[in-house]
Order: sequence, then C-alpha cells, then structure tokens
Amino acid sequence: MTLPVPAIAVPAFALTWWLSCYLIGRDPRRASLRWPACGLLSYALGVAVWTVAPGSEAAEILLCVPALCWAGAVVALLPLTPVERRPIDRGALTLGALFLLIIMFLPQVGRLVVLAPLVGALVLLWRMRAQVSPVSLPLALTSMAVLYTAGLALLLFPFGGEVPAIAAIGVDLLVFGYLMAVAHAAESGERLGPDVRRSLAGGLTAALLLGVPAGLTIWLAGDKDVVTVLQFVVVAAGATVAGLGDLVRRAMDRLALGDDSGLRADRSALFLNADALLRRREPRRLEALGEPEFLRLTRRALTDFGDLNRLARSPLTDLPLVGLRLAGREDQPRARAGALRAVLRECVSELRPAGPFGTTDDWRHYNVLQFCCVLGLNPYSRRVRVDGLSREARLVVDWFRRYVPEDVTKQWLREAAMVVAERLWTEMEGRQLPTRSIKTP
Repeated sequence: MTLPVPAIAVPAFALTWWLSCYLIGRDPRRASLRWPACGLLSYALGVAVWTVAPGSEAAEILLCVPALCWAGAVVALLPLTPVERRPIDRGALTLGALFLLIIMFLPQVGRLVVLAPLVGALVLLWRMRAQVSPVSLPLALTSMAVLYTAGLALLLFPFGGEVPAIAAIGVDLLVFGYLMAVAHAAESGERLGPDVRRSLAGGLTAALLLGVPAGLTIWLAGDKDVVTVLQFVVVAAGATVAGLGDLVRRAMDRLALGDDSGLRADRSALFLNADALLRRREPRRLEALGEPEFLRLTRRALTDFGDLNRLARSPLTDLPLVGLRLAGREDQPRARAGALRAVLRECVSELRPAGPFGTTDDWRHYNVLQFCCVLGLNPYSRRVRVDGLSREARLVVDWFRRYVPEDVTKQWLREAAMVVAERLWTEMEGRQLPTRSIKTP
C-alpha cells in the first residue's frame, strides 16, 4: 500500500466520523440531523472498506449511500404541515431503501441513478425556498450536490482517479454536514460557532493523536487487513468521544457515580449551564425576531417543555417575564430554563376553561398542551403507561386514542401554541411597545 492512500483515508475517515457523531449528539431527535449523520457514517465506512479492498462493490455502494441520505435530509428541511409531513417522510424512506436495493444489482456506472432522489428533493426545496431558513441554504446545498455528483462520477467511471474522487466527496460531505448543522441552529434559535469549534478541536486532536499513528501503521502493515481494520476502529473510537462528548460524559457519570445521585445531579446542572452558554445566542430584543419567528420558537419551547437542556438554549429565556421570575436569584441558563418552564405552565393553565373537566371542543387547546407537552404524554405510543396518572390524564389519553387522529392532535398543538405565543408577545410588547396580535405565518 502506498503512503498517499492512508494519508487521505485516515483523516477523511476521522473527520467524517467525528462530524456524524457531532450531528447526532447535537439533537438525536431531529431527522434533518440524523440523515446527514448516516450519510457521513456510510462514507467513513466506505473509505475504510476501500482502503482494505480498493474498487470493491461494497465500497462503491457505501460511497453512493450518502446521496440517498442527502435527499432524506433535504426532505426533512421542507416546511410541511403535520398532515403533509408523514406521507412524504415515509415516501422518502421507502424510496431510499428501494434505490439502495437497485444500486446493489447495477453495474458500476449505472449506480449514478442514486442521484435521482437527490435531484427530486432539491427541486422541492427550491419550490419552497421562500420558507426555508437561512435563505441561502438551497443554493449552498445545490452547489455542494453538484460537486458531489462530479466526485461520484469520477469514482464510478473508470478514469483511474479514485483516490482524488474519494477525497473530493469527503470534502463535499463535510460541508454538507456543516450546512445541516447551520440549518438546525437557525431553526432552534441557537448559536453554532462556539459549540462546533469546541467539538472540532476535539476531533482534530483525535485525528492527530490517533490518526497519524494509525496511518503509519496501515502503511507499514501493507496488506495485513486485520491490522488496517483495527486502526480504523481505534480512530473511530477517538472521533466518537470527540463528537459525542456530552453523551459520553453522562454515560461515564452514570457508570462511575451511579451510587451518588446527588453528585450526579449537581454535575449535570453545571454541565447543562456550560453547554447552554456555548449554544445560547447573545441576549437581544425578542421583538426584533418578528412575529412568525416568535411563534415558531414558542411552539418549539412547548414541545421541549420536559427537556431543560433544550429550554436553556431557547431565545425565549430572554423574555421579560422570565427576568422577573429570576429577580434576586442567580442568573444562569438552567435557572432561566426553569423560569421559562414556569411561565409556559402558567400560560397553559390560563387556557383551562371554567367548570368541570371535559373533552369538548373548548378544551382541545388546554388538553393538548397540558397532557402532551407539560406532562409529556404520547397517547398514540404503544408504551404509554397510565399507572399512577390522575383520572383526568387517563381520561384524556383514552379520548385521544379513540376519537382524535394524530394529525389532528398536531394541528391542535400548532393552534394552541399560537394562542400562547400571542399572550407572551402581548406581555412582552406591553412593557415596551403598543401591543399587536400574532398572525399565522
């Protein structure tokens, strides 16, 4: 094996593996981050397989899979209603699986058909570009997709430029993953720069400390495939720790401090504040966001009601009502998240109609927020447990299951979030400017 092969393969493997772990660790629940993470992992595995068996079908297929994941990520960015989202997401997953089966049986050049779903997804993104944030994202994703297409074509056509093509594809996918992180940060109202720089420092450290010895070992080992595979495993372990640093730290705390719940809780609170400081935007006037953005952030905060980590990074922690609740107390991200949660709980309580509890149309907004957001119940989950719940909660769970389709519940959540956003906006504007109502974006 010549030196240029491990010199390109090992850093490409390390950086793409790190970025995939970083995207997953940033928010595992977001499909727009899971898709690019899967694409980066597939590329990293493809690089490892190519190093062991250059030109093999398995390596080519693994290097084609990122195109399908790219298409899925673009679909996840589309601004769709809950009713539209489910069939399109399922269709994207089914179509991706179908194309994966197809490319397994196609000849080398024929595998370029894997680009068809990506082209279709980008066309949809351009049609809805007015509702996509940031506004330059469609152009940036399309430009990188064109470069990825050129690299994949160079790889699959017998031109003899496999190593440069793999390196070029790796660069394209790294930029693609970063763009998806930018889109997620813009949607969540978070900062990206400090957090990604801190994680990248860890990824580069792992690439240098583990990647350089691994690359030299692969080069010196020659055709010893077991040694080569083990070196990639070592690099993957270091990149995983760098990318999933927060999750790894929590797992280590549970392992080492399992019998001291108080100490673990204190450490968790400290690290939550530290992480929130990296991802929370600088304090600013919330009215400058505009009403549609304020509504979206309110809906997101209600959805994340049970997760202090996400609430601590919400720009709504700068609400005047939150500041009033913190009067005389330490101003830390975790404290602001708790105060924001209390403000949201009050807003939800104000939606409760007078009189005995019920499930009529007047109660829909209160019920969907109180039981699905505040209490965190998912009536449609097969694993939902009603043991220990109040009579009202058990009644509502049964009512949602029997009479309310899941898509209707999501629509009610959007409507109820609009009511809460209007109340918060009025309170905020009442302290600074004349009030005006939130309008549907």
